[in-house]
Amino acid sequence: MAIYEYLCEANGRTVEVRHGMDEEIRTWGDLAARAGVEPGDTPPATPVRRLISAGVPLTGGSSTSGGKSPEGPPCGSACGCGWN
Repeated sequence: MAIYEYLCEANGRTVEVRHGMDEEIRTWGDLAARAGVEPGDTPPATPVRRLISAGVPLTGGSSTSGGKSPEGPPCGSACGCGWN
């Protein structure tokens, strides 16, 4: 599952939800229900727009290695995260 961020231009709210790549959220009502937020006065049929997406949060390493895995950083070798 990936994390997706959606914008409802009608109410100005940006909401983050996690769902499968094959799923699509098109309306404020669906987004509010999926994210567990109150829909407020915005009509459920109001369209929403997906802004960005991110992969599943990465966790790596172990408590005995100070969070560093002997295999290298969980994000790959070229991300520049300062894992070394």
